[in-house]
Amino acid sequence: MANRRDSRIEPSFEGSPRGRSSEGFSVSEEDRVVPGSRKSASKGRSAKAKSRGRGRGRDRSRRGLLGIATRLVYWCFVFCIWGGIAAAGIVVYYGAKMPAATTWSVPDRAPNIKIVSVDGQLIANRGASGGEAVGLHEMSPYIPEAVVAIEDRRFYSHFGIDPIGLSRAMVTNLIGGHFSQGGSTLTQQLAKNLFLTPDRTLERKVQEVLLALWLEHKHTKDQILEMYLNRVYFGSGAYGVEAASRRYFGKSARDVSLSEAALLAGLLKAPSKLSPARDPKAAEERAQLVLAAMRETGKISDKEYKTALSAPATRAPSYWTGSENYVADTVMDELPDLIGDVRGDIVINTTVDLNLQKLAEQSIRRLIDESGKKLNVTQGALVSIDDSGAVRAMVGGYDYSTSQFDRASEARRQPGSAFKPFVYMAALEAGRTPDSIRNDAPIKIGKWTPDNYGGKYYGKVTLATALAKSLNSVAAQLTMEVGPDAVVEAAHRMGIQSDLQANTSIALGTSEVTPLELTAAYVPFANGGYKPDVHFIQRITTASGKVLYEGTTGSAPRVIKADIVGMMNSMMTGTVEVGTARKAAFNWPSAGKTGTSQNSRDAWFVGYTANLTTGVWFGNDDGSPMKKVTGGALPAQAWHEFMVAAHEGVPVRPLPGTWKSTPSDTIVPDEIPSADASQPPPAPPAAVGQPAPTAQAPAPARQVRPAQTVDADGFDMPSDNGSTASIKHPVPPGDVGGPTKKRQTSILDILGGG
Repeated sequence: MANRRDSRIEPSFEGSPRGRSSEGFSVSEEDRVVPGSRKSASKGRSAKAKSRGRGRGRDRSRRGLLGIATRLVYWCFVFCIWGGIAAAGIVVYYGAKMPAATTWSVPDRAPNIKIVSVDGQLIANRGASGGEAVGLHEMSPYIPEAVVAIEDRRFYSHFGIDPIGLSRAMVTNLIGGHFSQGGSTLTQQLAKNLFLTPDRTLERKVQEVLLALWLEHKHTKDQILEMYLNRVYFGSGAYGVEAASRRYFGKSARDVSLSEAALLAGLLKAPSKLSPARDPKAAEERAQLVLAAMRETGKISDKEYKTALSAPATRAPSYWTGSENYVADTVMDELPDLIGDVRGDIVINTTVDLNLQKLAEQSIRRLIDESGKKLNVTQGALVSIDDSGAVRAMVGGYDYSTSQFDRASEARRQPGSAFKPFVYMAALEAGRTPDSIRNDAPIKIGKWTPDNYGGKYYGKVTLATALAKSLNSVAAQLTMEVGPDAVVEAAHRMGIQSDLQANTSIALGTSEVTPLELTAAYVPFANGGYKPDVHFIQRITTASGKVLYEGTTGSAPRVIKADIVGMMNSMMTGTVEVGTARKAAFNWPSAGKTGTSQNSRDAWFVGYTANLTTGVWFGNDDGSPMKKVTGGALPAQAWHEFMVAAHEGVPVRPLPGTWKSTPSDTIVPDEIPSADASQPPPAPPAAVGQPAPTAQAPAPARQVRPAQTVDADGFDMPSDNGSTASIKHPVPPGDVGGPTKKRQTSILDILGGG
């Protein structure tokens, strides 16, 4: 049995996993009962095999892509590691070149110089910043909101560097193919402004990042934003929001509106290019983008957005305007001599009354606007000084925004007949009186023939009449009598500082002076004979109130005796009442003198009350002649307008001095007791500007100077009372020097003739 079982041959079938037997016994597909089933199974297996092949192909494809991605991630990771190492190396390299972090500190802000009027109104801010620092809680809340919305939306959430913003800027720059965005945060911008130069280098950028991280560590976000807003440049020379607000809107940053804040924030992208003083359209378009950003970030509502769009910021002038800036410039010139270097914010209290300053500016500009083209007048200046020497107003030109040259304190022009009071003062001190008589007639002094305005001569006149009518002939005669040196000495004693030529023509004001010094030299006539120090500054303090300088109110020296003051005021009152300055008269006792240089190149009127002394000048910068403009015309009109407004509500005071004309039947000798300039002046009263004491020791009479050469042909000259005396005075008879010029009287002659 066993053998039979072992020798049994088992059948095998084609396709059996066992394979074919050695004898070849097999059953074919045709021998099967159901032949189709095998075939179908074979086809199915074939399809499955093909399907498995395709799946394996896809798997291999997937594995290939995955491998590529894996390798890409790997190499990116490697690159990032090496890039990080390189970046760290760069940071360490450039950081090592910086000072130790323990020595870092925020530098002091450039000192601001705040200049205010006598009543505390702001005149100007000067210094590198151009405006005082304003706390974040003090300024309009729209300003920081607008700046954050357009410049650094994630300011309060980042750590000094904004990776999101930096990445966005890099992508934008790569797509654009040029550097258009920096990705700097406000902290980085502050670091750059505080410590670095604006160079676009890798070193500066690394240092900027390090400093930004340090600032964030040392200061709060609000402190950083406040420092930024008070130091950043807003264009047109304005650093900080206060300077920019004053510059563009004429108001403090505390009062800025939403639309104005948007304009300021928009300037930060390109301050010089977008300045509304340069391109108001571009500034407004940028401001609209800022408003849209504020709405997107939820800082303002839709209603506020629409309201701001409908009320855009006002266009700024091309430069700071307002005549008060002439005062500010003068104050800045004087500042170093008073306190030296400015090391912190200071406040300068000036003597200027800003209301009077505006009145003076309006008067000068109105007259030039109305008559400038017709009369060929382009510039004017005005100075007003009180009895203590305090400058109350000073206008240095028609428009500060177009010309910053100060014609009041810097321009030297010929004063013409406005210089004659010093000639007459010297004559009075030499013994003449207002009743002294001279013959107004054509004369020759060497080769010089001083003509009266219009060629009119009046014959025998008193000195009072000669000064009121501004007769050149008589002024020249008096200069010859006392000598040009005496005239120069009198002018310098009164306050003229410019060099004066000691020649006979000085009688007609041929030596040049500034409006400021000429006006100052008239002040002793107004205050009783005292020469105070002319000043603009009364006090300088730190921002905290510490006094750095205090103006003195001490005694002023007497420069002219009381009786001479009385005689001069009596004569110059006639200029306003019946002489060449009748247009200047108003309801106050006043006096003064007109002046017109050759060919009407300069027209002046300097006049005064017991309250104020004011000088006015009109002319052209290039010295071109005006069209018959005299001191009795535009200057007298401007003076009248200003003085009427300045004296409104002020109690009327008489001019100092009580001199009265001597009756005509009394002989007045030339030699009378007068003040001797060589004697020391008496002590002034306690209050400068009050009438001088009457009890004074009489001074010895000054000896009359010998007459200088006059082409008088040896005729005997009339004495002061009209009779012929044995003493020959250098006064010509009416027919000496050629025939009297004939000329029809014009309306300008009637109005006056400088």
